[in-house]
Amino acid sequence: MIDFSLKDKTALITGASRGIGEAIAITLADYGAYCILVSRKTDAIETVAEKIRKNGGKADGIACHMGHLDQIDALFKQINERFGRLDILVNNAATNPHFGDMLSVDEGIWNKIHEVNLKGPFFMIQHAARLMIRSGGGSILNVSSVNGVRPGFMQGVYSISKAGLISMTKAFAKELGQHNIRVNALLPGLTDTQFAQALIENKALYDIYAGQVPLGRHAAPHEMAGATLYLLSDAASFTTGTCLICDGGMLA
Repeated sequence: MIDFSLKDKTALITGASRGIGEAIAITLADYGAYCILVSRKTDAIETVAEKIRKNGGKADGIACHMGHLDQIDALFKQINERFGRLDILVNNAATNPHFGDMLSVDEGIWNKIHEVNLKGPFFMIQHAARLMIRSGGGSILNVSSVNGVRPGFMQGVYSISKAGLISMTKAFAKELGQHNIRVNALLPGLTDTQFAQALIENKALYDIYAGQVPLGRHAAPHEMAGATLYLLSDAASFTTGTCLICDGGMLA
């Protein structure tokens, strides 16, 4: 039988307080992983951790801002001291404070997007890979976006950052394969999260988007969880450096 079990695996999920990150965390816990949930606010991740525990899973929350390297350093120091290993990393945290044309983007917006969407994931992978090498391997998933392939309307800088994350995925996959560490990317289409509300709630824009999707709708967060489970489990033991698109057929 194909093995989707994550029993005895320790998984770190960023941006786990809601949306796709929450759905991924719940699914990984359902399949046996001990989930370390990360978000900027302790209260938000503790709510998800408690939900997992009530369902019979194992989870803890740790506050960390993905744009601050000192907080990432402290996060992995704590993981090393408490768990001594890491088997799975999901880089899901992202930001997009600007919905508009690129000519109006200032340095502050540019820096914020790239700190969280690129710099944070890069150094998270660095730290995670060192732990994974020590224990014989692991699996890393970067949550990118279809916008990394086809830039989204009024989301230029965000799309640039997500394209960079795709390239980062492939570069790390080539470098870390020798250590039995697989690195893949998930590319969601429009998904019903707080992040996407500006587009989903704008009927004119949404109708244009839905018209480009063969399935004719946006996704629910849980619809990203199955693809994530595949890429992180031993079912994908010979899959690395790939981008799994979950967009209802938009890029077809």
